[in-house]
Amino acid sequence: MLKFQGTIAGLTILNMPRLIDLIDPAAVPVARLLGITEEHRATGHVTCSMEARAEHHNPLGTVHGGIYTDLADMAMGIAMLTTLADGEAMTTIELKINYFRPVTTGRLVADARVLHRGRTSGFIECEVRDAEARLVAKSTSTCVLLTGDRAAAIFARYQT
Repeated sequence: MLKFQGTIAGLTILNMPRLIDLIDPAAVPVARLLGITEEHRATGHVTCSMEARAEHHNPLGTVHGGIYTDLADMAMGIAMLTTLADGEAMTTIELKINYFRPVTTGRLVADARVLHRGRTSGFIECEVRDAEARLVAKSTSTCVLLTGDRAAAIFARYQT
């Protein structure tokens, strides 16, 4: 339950929406830049994908680790957002990724699941697979949950 009294980003406690309802993943700049699309969404579970291309390569000619990380981070963030109540926000405070297999081109799919959703934090994991469904990377993320005036800056971005 929110303890903040007053308004946040022009919204009163009574009309603060769920953050997931304000965000269009397709409009997120990094998603547009990399071509990340959301394929599936359920509470605590999101699947996103993208096409790995030569412009995503590192100096060794394979997909740069940051590309895998961006894809996993997008999926994990949206998965966590699906668990938030009205007036709650979140931000990532830690992210870890392991790489298992190089990719040069082709479809990458990130499947993220919230493993723990507590009162103040959440823990999410994500598997990134290639076009042949082989595991190419695995990531975990910890998010802190924000309410009241701590959520104000995030909600202010979506004020109309």
